Parts: sequence; structure tokens; C-alpha cells
Amino acid sequence: MQFNIITIFPEIFASYFNESILGRAQKNKIISIKIHDLRQWTRDKHRTVDDTPYGGGAGMVMKIEPLYEALQVLKRKTKNEKRKTILLSAKGKKWNQQLAKKYSKFDEIILICGRYEGVDERIKKFVDEEISIGDYVLTGGEIPAMAIVDSITRLLPGALGNAASAKDESHSVPGILEYPQYTRPEVFIAKGKKYQVPKILLSGNHKEIAKWREKKKKIIK
Repeated sequence: MQFNIITIFPEIFASYFNESILGRAQKNKIISIKIHDLRQWTRDKHRTVDDTPYGGGAGMVMKIEPLYEALQVLKRKTKNEKRKTILLSAKGKKWNQQLAKKYSKFDEIILICGRYEGVDERIKKFVDEEISIGDYVLTGGEIPAMAIVDSITRLLPGALGNAASAKDESHSVPGILEYPQYTRPEVFIAKGKKYQVPKILLSGNHKEIAKWREKKKKIIK
């Protein structure tokens, strides 16, 4: 899968994308991530990507021209029919595991990282979906872009060491959170108090363990 990320801060992504699962997924050619500096599509000597809002108000708004040019260039480079373009915005549809599964079926995803007070509203005519990762405001769309790339990548065949890891985890089924997990030591002591692993997990009785895990799953509304 190809991820194209449009941003004015391209250096932000390197450390996160080059480590762990995402780093291995790129090395194994499961995904390709390309970061594009929006300023390369500006036309003035100051490489301006923002301007004051019409009607007045605090802050600056990202201009439509460089964003439109970026989308035109990126879409011409590939002929993927299974491609989606996402504008990252606090006003968008909330990202969840079901959307991650839906988007994992595409061949290419373009992510636009908003900044400042937002993006000129007219860009929405040229994107497929406006997405938010939660009911709060961030300084830009770069962290949401990382979250979306991460959540999609771990659903792709071969991305995880064990495919069952994605099958049984929280949110795989809407409204269901995974059962508690434990590992060594069997008994953990802190300030004189013992914290033990549930005995059922040490029993070797896989049928009873499965029942316990099912019972301990948390249902959320």
C-alpha cells in the first residue's frame, strides 16, 4: 500500500515511521510512505502556504492553491483506482477500527495535514473524506496522519509477526475491549504487597482460559 502525506513539516515523521512495525513493513515492501513538503507547490518567493481569513478572526488559514496543485500532481503520478484522499481536521468523521479496516482495502491513501486555524473550505471539493482522530484539537494533522498509517498498516497481511494479534485485540469487534494480559513474573511484589497472575492462566487448561478471557472482555457503549 502507498501512503502519500502532504505537510509543511516533513521532518516530523522520520523517527516514528522508521521504527518497529512500520519500519519493518516498509523494509518488507508491505507499505511505502512518501512525505511531500507542501511548500514545493507554492508560486511566490516566500513559499507562502497560509493567509489571513476572510471575514476577520484570529490565526491563519491554509491556502487552497498549493493543496490543489499537490493533489493534482500526486494523482497524476499513479493510476490507482483504489485510492482515497483524506483531509485531517478536527471537524471530520471520527477515525475508528472499522474505518481502518475499510481503508486497509485500498491501494493508495493521500493524507493532507492541516495546520493553523484550518484549511480553506473549498479543498473539501477535492477530497474523499474529512477525518478526525478524537474530540480535541491538535496543532496539526501530522500526529493524526501517523495514527492512521499505523492503524491501517497493522491490518495488512504480513505486517505483524502474528496475524492473530490483530484479530483478537480491542476494537476488532465494535464495542469490545480485549481481556487483561499478564506475563512474568508470576508474583510481583511492591511495597510489601503481592500482585499475582490469575491462577486460571497458569492452569494449562486452554478451554477454561478461553472462557475466562471471554468473560473478562469489556463492553463499551
